[in-house]
Amino acid sequence: MSALLLVDGYNVIGAWQRLQRLRDRHGLEAARTELIELLSNYSAYQGYATNLVFDAQYRATPGQQEQVTEQLVVSYTDPEQTADTYIEMTCANHRDELRSSRRRVIVATSDRAQQLTVIGFGAEWMSTHRLAQDVETSIQKVKQWQVEQRRKHQPKTLGSRLDDRVRRQLEYWRRQP
Repeated sequence: MSALLLVDGYNVIGAWQRLQRLRDRHGLEAARTELIELLSNYSAYQGYATNLVFDAQYRATPGQQEQVTEQLVVSYTDPEQTADTYIEMTCANHRDELRSSRRRVIVATSDRAQQLTVIGFGAEWMSTHRLAQDVETSIQKVKQWQVEQRRKHQPKTLGSRLDDRVRRQLEYWRRQP
């Protein structure tokens, strides 16, 4: 059973200090780009189909969707629609699948009213704080895995582990008469 993760984008940007600082220093677009990057990696790691939803309040264009990766879609709502209503409609559209346990839907937001509404549809709720922790944990696990892979594939000879300066010095001594 695949899980669908719905993320209220501006709610997350407003809740994560890392993204707040980025938004305040470099603008909203920089914070959006960083969040997209983080969720792209997180979604791939978790195997979630993720829909990152941004309100149209900061855009004058009609709603649109952008497929960023196989797992991540970024949705911008229509000008008169909020991310909350978009997420609620998505949960309502999956109501039958949720009730029959054929689909798992997780909504990441810190909006209390939103939390109660999506739970009423049968979706799971995840706080933005919990999402931040999960994203950070996945980053650390991937880094740890990469280190282990490098170690595994690193040659086992002493010479392959030597610093270049030490290797040159040994080679110099070896060639001395």
